[in-house]
Amino acid sequence: MVRKLFFALSVVSILIIVLLSQYFIHAWWLLVIALPLIALGIYDILQTRSTIPRIYPVIGRLRYFFESIRPEIQQYFVESDIDGIPVNREFRSMVYQRAKGVRDTRPFGTVFDVYRQGYEWTNQSLSPKTLPLEMPRISIGGEQCTQPYSASYLNISAMSYGALSKNAIEALNTGAKLGGFYHNTGEGGISPYHIKGGGDLVWQIGTGYFACRTEKGTFDSELFKIKATSPQVKMIEIKLSQGAKPGHGGILPASKLTEEIAEIRHVAMGYDVISPPAHSAFSNPIGLLDFIKQLRELSGGKPIGFKLCIGYKSEFLSICKAMLQTGIFPDFITVDGGEGGTGAAPIELTNSVGTPLRDALVFVHNALTGIGVRDKITIIASGKVFSAFHMLRVMALGADVVNSARGMMFALGCIQSRQCNANTCPTGVATQDPARYKQLNVKNKAERVANYHKTSIHSLMEMITSMGMTSPDEITAHHIHRRIDQATVKTYQQIYHWIDDSCLLDENTIPDEWKLDWVVADASSWDTCRCDD
Repeated sequence: MVRKLFFALSVVSILIIVLLSQYFIHAWWLLVIALPLIALGIYDILQTRSTIPRIYPVIGRLRYFFESIRPEIQQYFVESDIDGIPVNREFRSMVYQRAKGVRDTRPFGTVFDVYRQGYEWTNQSLSPKTLPLEMPRISIGGEQCTQPYSASYLNISAMSYGALSKNAIEALNTGAKLGGFYHNTGEGGISPYHIKGGGDLVWQIGTGYFACRTEKGTFDSELFKIKATSPQVKMIEIKLSQGAKPGHGGILPASKLTEEIAEIRHVAMGYDVISPPAHSAFSNPIGLLDFIKQLRELSGGKPIGFKLCIGYKSEFLSICKAMLQTGIFPDFITVDGGEGGTGAAPIELTNSVGTPLRDALVFVHNALTGIGVRDKITIIASGKVFSAFHMLRVMALGADVVNSARGMMFALGCIQSRQCNANTCPTGVATQDPARYKQLNVKNKAERVANYHKTSIHSLMEMITSMGMTSPDEITAHHIHRRIDQATVKTYQQIYHWIDDSCLLDENTIPDEWKLDWVVADASSWDTCRCDD
């Protein structure tokens, strides 16, 4: 409202100056400048397609001017980066173009220096396959699940209502409905805007048990059952930790807490909403699996899994031992990389705590393989995945499915202004300020989210079929090549260490580098199984 009032006052001031100039300077030509700007400002306020001009009439147009000359500027930024890895700007531009339905082809070849250390690629086949008429999907749900879910290979990662605006949540979920993929609710609970969109939901249960908590903040099984049995909820995810802030819990600043959000989360107004670092419903690996069993029964047999950022390897191995001891298995495990983003974490945790995604994926894949249950559990990867090649890369390291938060936010119009925690997001995505989020057009942005998903899956299948394969399930570590130095190229199969199926079940076949972590892993406690490699 303040920005529009400022624009209105500017218009009035210009008109007064022009009228006065007729008597003193005869500068009637100022109208030639003023009137088009006034008309453009009025158009910006009334149009519903672009959020930034609606919030910042006229001046917001400067962004699109600079975007129009982006290719020349972008070339400098990409080639000046280290290790042949581009800055986010290149991929953000790619997402924008795909979301808008604009052709994203590039002239003059790759922007990468293909001979620099770190450059990665995959090879094509002389016997490529044709694209399938329908994009493939993957079934999530093991033997203990009675309602398996057919998922897309790319989905919306966890982002809560509260962290994002109601319009952003509704646009994401409507996009998921249009494109046939799921939307993870984040730990903030299921809001009316998740429901209104009609898209498939993965309900995330965090340490605060928002939307299924008692007045004391503990887990409420009856509230959970009511929501979990909704047909729109397809899976439930227990959040153990998040890559951007592992071991920290979470925070929704009081400035972003509205009465509606407080009601949805079952929390009090006027205070920062804090998620504890750890769960109160369980305190050890066996307790986690018992909780998984409980949620599966309460939900009517839907897929239940957990999300974590890998820390001490022995602690994850303790969960593996608990699986073997109890016979209870999660249907999926979401592996969040330490490079993930948030607006609610100290910079030290964001930058320097948690295992990066690629290393974590290899470890989790190996651990499940080592105990002989890899085929029972779906691995979902989350952590700065934007493009089809990013998806291909994490699948080669063990992922079955990919979640993207940043890519979906870019599709909504996020420009990485990094105001997520200040309630001043200039695009209406990560704010509870009505003057901002009301300018985000749900229908338009939902179509962009669906476009980004559709184009990304299509590009993934183009890459897979060009490699002579027909499904993402065929991707292995052999397919990704990385330049080590000028004269050395290795595949992921050669770079990373891979262990044999069920080798952890026999003390004589445990690899040396796994022995210490495996020995100290304890199914009954996380407190006794910590060690460093």
